[in-house]
Amino acid sequence: MDEQLQEDWLEARLREEAPYIDDAGFTAQVMQKLPAPQAKRSFRGVILIVLTLIASGLTYYLSDGGQFVLQAARQIAGTNFLLLCEIAFVCGLLVTGFATSAAIQAARHR
Repeated sequence: MDEQLQEDWLEARLREEAPYIDDAGFTAQVMQKLPAPQAKRSFRGVILIVLTLIASGLTYYLSDGGQFVLQAARQIAGTNFLLLCEIAFVCGLLVTGFATSAAIQAARHR
């Protein structure tokens, strides 16, 4: 943590004391003469969407039209309501515990 404070202090001091050196417009002239950046054509997004759609369709077909979802819904509907509430409560406690430990560790690293 002390190391981070020292880096912030050093960065602030360097910004404060960096004098501007007048170059009579040289930097602006160089920047104007540079070619405009080329827009890259990337098909990465299209490829990912197409592959996702293919994988989703294949999964749906191989899972017999999503029958496993209906079977799981039937099992949950037939389960005791009190048991479902207990499971939800325990899951909430677990998620809260993991989130709390992650927040504590993140605070220690600052």
